[in-house]
Amino acid sequence: MRLRNNPNAPQFLDAHPEIVVQNPENYRGRWNELFGNDHPLHIEVGTGKGQFVTGMALANPEVNYIGIELFDSVMMKACEKALEAGSPSNLRLLRVNGADLEKYFSKNDVDRLYLNFSDPWPKSRHAKRRLTHEGFLKLYEAVLVDNGEIHFKTDNRGLFEYSLISMTDYGMKLKLVSLDLHADNPADNIMTEYEEKFSAKGQPIYRVEAQFITKKD
Repeated sequence: MRLRNNPNAPQFLDAHPEIVVQNPENYRGRWNELFGNDHPLHIEVGTGKGQFVTGMALANPEVNYIGIELFDSVMMKACEKALEAGSPSNLRLLRVNGADLEKYFSKNDVDRLYLNFSDPWPKSRHAKRRLTHEGFLKLYEAVLVDNGEIHFKTDNRGLFEYSLISMTDYGMKLKLVSLDLHADNPADNIMTEYEEKFSAKGQPIYRVEAQFITKKD
């Protein structure tokens, strides 16, 4: 999600270390120390303006949440959202590249990973940039607990179909596949800004929960 560049964003983010983690690589393998508990850790890669991850943190105080976003101007919006919500103690933000997850998380750090309305990269030559490409699935598996899950939502039918194939080919188990999430009316669904926009226009939202299958020796 790209916004007009805000030159004040870096300074604003630096001023809120209670939300935006400084030097996150220092917490690799010990995020429980930052949160002060051993609750499960769920992360959202590409958190955008933060509506989803903030809503999830408020709805599930027994889970720790981290939203990851690369662009400062977008992260500023997510930080503002968290501040408006009272700076939930179970929510933190990282302004890092999602492709570098292993710099900040070690194996078993993460219990669940969310991907919401990722860039579809529709051209075939850009397939490796899709966040459900095999290369990214391998990255997620490297930081998730055994049999960890990805929860994926998109409005793009082509990306959804690609993702189902990619996950299946990787050996993942597909669970709760929905071709029209809002028609299914799940009680616990927290919407992103994009989701509100597209669903208001009648666009179906596609969703899947996919689980890595840990191979036993």
